[in-house]
Amino acid sequence: MAAQAITGHVDWKSDAMQARRRARYAADRRLQIYGMVAIFFALGFLAILVGTLSFTGYRAFVQTTATVEIDLSQADIDRGDLMGANWRNIVRDALRQQVGDIPRSDQRDYFNIFTSSAPFLVRDKVIADPDLLDGTARFSIPLSDPLDQLAKGQINPDLPENQRRVNDRQIEYFNQLQAKGLIAQPFNWGLFFNADSRFPELAGLAGAISGSFWALLVCFVISFPVGIAAAIYLEEFAPKNRLTDIIEININNLAAVPSVVFGLLGLAVFLGWFGLPRSAPLVGGMCLALMTLPTLIIVTRASLKSVPSSIREAALGIGASKHEAILHHILPLSMPTIMTGTIIGLAQALGETAPLLLVGMNAFITSPPAGIFEASTALPTQIYIWADSPERGFVARTSAAILVLLAFLVVMNAIAIFLRQRFERRW
Repeated sequence: MAAQAITGHVDWKSDAMQARRRARYAADRRLQIYGMVAIFFALGFLAILVGTLSFTGYRAFVQTTATVEIDLSQADIDRGDLMGANWRNIVRDALRQQVGDIPRSDQRDYFNIFTSSAPFLVRDKVIADPDLLDGTARFSIPLSDPLDQLAKGQINPDLPENQRRVNDRQIEYFNQLQAKGLIAQPFNWGLFFNADSRFPELAGLAGAISGSFWALLVCFVISFPVGIAAAIYLEEFAPKNRLTDIIEININNLAAVPSVVFGLLGLAVFLGWFGLPRSAPLVGGMCLALMTLPTLIIVTRASLKSVPSSIREAALGIGASKHEAILHHILPLSMPTIMTGTIIGLAQALGETAPLLLVGMNAFITSPPAGIFEASTALPTQIYIWADSPERGFVARTSAAILVLLAFLVVMNAIAIFLRQRFERRW
């Protein structure tokens, strides 16, 4: 009665009430506007980031090459000893024929147009396909980094000769090759299938991608079963006392510890005490597993809590033991969320640099690792190495490597979203 009396004295159509209503609606609109502005700025900065990387890195996805025909049937090559052939002279003789007679004083400048590894590229292709020795074969020889930059418009040929990395004679020979239709810019598959190199025109991400794969494999094999087992014990079996409270607090704190701390731990324990091989994906994966474990435990515990207690009680009611109820009912129902958290944790581990730098996964590796015990690098550390290189060609490759890393992260997060939407249960 008192409430009705108080309500009855309120004039909801009065000017004061109308003003208060308008103020509340205006506050709602302002909040929506603030949210839209925040989203706009976030998307704008993301667009600037991706746009800048794309503008800088798209050149690395194509490589300037020269098509050279070599008559290997006339070359002095012992089929029984292909490695011992004088490939340097064979390739140089073929390169000379592309522009005719070259004065002896210009030969060095002319040969510097092409990558210095041209003889090895031809040799490896012939070894892979010995039938090329029976006639004339066509080879695509990458141009050296300065000429690649010239072909991509990053070097202005109109500048004075002492202000650019290519001289007038090299530009003249390049123009002759281009006029004959020998210059092309195909997609640079070497960016994905070549290992690292001192020469930008040959450097690729194969070693880094392989190293990241092995490190993430080790991280998953360790963190996934250990994280789930620890979460099940803490959530379902551990007594609630001061010790378990301390453990839970430390797990939550470890999830916020900077990744460099885990790198220092790996450096001191895995390399210093255990004597594991430096630069190996095994050590890098173990450091990433330590970093991922707290997050995985927290996600798993939250997922176990989200399963309705009625399912647990029903399983126990029909005679199942506690561990049977967990393994046969609760854990399978919470697995989609656990898998989503695991993939997101692995995606975070894929982008970590500091732990891998401290355990040495930034070595110069010229071939992809074949296992977890071989020296390796990883995508983040490869980006770090290229960003620190003085050659201009590595600038575009650094941006391209970042785009490749972002693509992997987007794919992994997309898989996590798909799994969540596909298998998520709503109670």
